Amino acid sequence: METSRTDNPASSQPKWRKVAYGGMQPGFDDNHIDESFLAEMVMNANVVKRSMLKVMLDSVSISQYLCVVALVVLVWTYTLQSTISENFLLLLDVSVLGLGFLVLVSTAEMLSFSLLLNYFLKISFFITALYVLSPIYHTLTRSISSDTIIALTASLVVLHLFLHNYSGSTVKALGALENPSFTSNISLNASIVASLLIASRLPSRLHVFAIVFFSVQVFLFVPLVTYCIKKYSFRLHIFISFVLMIVTLTFVYRLHTLLFVLLFSVLVFVNLVCPYWLIRIQEYKFEINGPWDEAKLCFDITE
Repeated sequence: METSRTDNPASSQPKWRKVAYGGMQPGFDDNHIDESFLAEMVMNANVVKRSMLKVMLDSVSISQYLCVVALVVLVWTYTLQSTISENFLLLLDVSVLGLGFLVLVSTAEMLSFSLLLNYFLKISFFITALYVLSPIYHTLTRSISSDTIIALTASLVVLHLFLHNYSGSTVKALGALENPSFTSNISLNASIVASLLIASRLPSRLHVFAIVFFSVQVFLFVPLVTYCIKKYSFRLHIFISFVLMIVTLTFVYRLHTLLFVLLFSVLVFVNLVCPYWLIRIQEYKFEINGPWDEAKLCFDITE
């Protein structure tokens, strides 16, 4: 007796599968797409929605450091014009150093006597070496014209600002830099070289020592101090930043009106125009994710 069988073409056809490197599947064309092909597609899964206020507050850190560098340039300018004496520079160095240590002691989470002693010994060695090398820095650019020095210094300051790490991601509490990037090293070296170029145009060796010590303190330790303040209190960080902006704009206005307009325009651009620009272009961000993405490998290495 022959068993009857109903052949259903739909049931006999194999199910289509997404195969990356399997070649053609029997019963389907090589360009066949099933209705389940985009079923696992996710759109804008990792897109972070930013608010205008949040972006503006984050941009304050950039304006803060711009004002710090502007104040350093002001000190350089007044020193070259012989408006600031060497005694005032030494008093300024001691004040900046004491204020920086006061902030670190007040905001640091872990602080010990041995750590303070270690910092004191390192700073003492640095001050001694800088004072010994001051005669060399004083005659470093004697054969170069002042116009060339000013142009080169301005270029190095711009390079420093362009490559500086404004996020503070490489700064850790009570440490200078943690795994600094190549651009961060270039930024710091550019600021130090600019300080040495300016110092080489000063009239005395004590001027050279005072101005280089001041510049190194600012460029090397201000990112650490501002990071500690921001981590301790974000409101205090915002307050200090706005006070610093007002003070910087006041001194720049007394120096030159055109420079005041330029700095004020830069601060407005950084704090208002750039955040608004970022929020507007966020509307055009389009991200597609799915199972076709490359796998992200996570390794847990334990000793």
